[in-house]
Amino acid sequence: MDAAESRVRLETHDGRTTLHLDGSWRVTTLPAIEVALRTLQPSGRVDALDGAQLEALDTAGALAALRFVQSTGGDPAAIALENLDEKRERIVQLVASRLGVVAGAKETHRAGFFAKVGHNAANVAGLVLGHLNFLGWTAAGLMHLLLNPRRLRIKELAAQFEQVGLNAVPVVALVTFLIGVVFAYLLGLQAEKYGANIFVVDGVALGMTREFSPIIVAVIVAGRSGAAFTAQLGTMRLTEETDAIRVLGLSPMDVLVLPRLLALMVALPLLVFVGDVMGNVGAMFMANTMLDITPTTYIERLQTALKAKHFIVGLVKAPVFAFFISIIAIRMGMTVSRDTRSIGINTTSTVVQSIVSVILLDAVFAVVFQKLGI
Repeated sequence: MDAAESRVRLETHDGRTTLHLDGSWRVTTLPAIEVALRTLQPSGRVDALDGAQLEALDTAGALAALRFVQSTGGDPAAIALENLDEKRERIVQLVASRLGVVAGAKETHRAGFFAKVGHNAANVAGLVLGHLNFLGWTAAGLMHLLLNPRRLRIKELAAQFEQVGLNAVPVVALVTFLIGVVFAYLLGLQAEKYGANIFVVDGVALGMTREFSPIIVAVIVAGRSGAAFTAQLGTMRLTEETDAIRVLGLSPMDVLVLPRLLALMVALPLLVFVGDVMGNVGAMFMANTMLDITPTTYIERLQTALKAKHFIVGLVKAPVFAFFISIIAIRMGMTVSRDTRSIGINTTSTVVQSIVSVILLDAVFAVVFQKLGI
């Protein structure tokens, strides 16, 4: 927009300075208006506005003119208005009356490194405290359920078990089968060099049952079921379904929390077992193809190498992983803000928190089992 379309000039007569507005003074011409105003050099305060040559005026244009008047020491509320029609006069008066509460753009404050670290640390602390508070609430709900088993909603539990357990079997089986193939292949490359092909069975059996299967299945469940819990409960909170449940006299703990928690704690050990089986099936396939270890030989060696305690260790981890994944996912869903953007943020946060929690818990298990000699 050319500055000529929003011209402005100052005129002083008998000690009275008038600001003459010419052309279009609208929000679309603000850049030209600002350029024109910067060229003016007032010798004193502006006492009057003249709109004889004014073509158009809106609140943005009036604000620019009055701020210029204010910068010269003039009083926008007491300025004389000349040659303005009634409509434009009302616009100027309205802007002048509100000029004191019109704030300029605030300067963006950039937090320093230590401020960011402190802010993030406070957020993490608040998140952990929130999870602990929800953990206590859930523990109380479980205790009430033990004292009154009739509170358990069997249909909801069965529906959740189907969703988190049965429907997850195909993806768990596929992923663990492929992990078993890759694991056996990598071990086989090294074992072949020393003629120790048969020990690939030992490595796969111990690795899959103790570590790989529980962690991989837990990560799959965190990304699949954990995210689903948060999205479902977040949507229910957004549409006020959780409030409706309370209005009906039902407990969100009984209806929403416990069925999901118990279903996942039952389903995850079963999925880990599926992962153990499919991981060894994948390794058996690769061993037969690459290392000339027949399925019969593989199974015989598996019976010798895989002790019951290694298999049990993996199954013991599963319900603990499931418990923490459920707590994180359900709480993040039930604390969603009243906007759709928060659902996506909390769902992403659920997956990240769950995976980190699973890895930390696995490290704790490793240390504890090592100390116990298991």
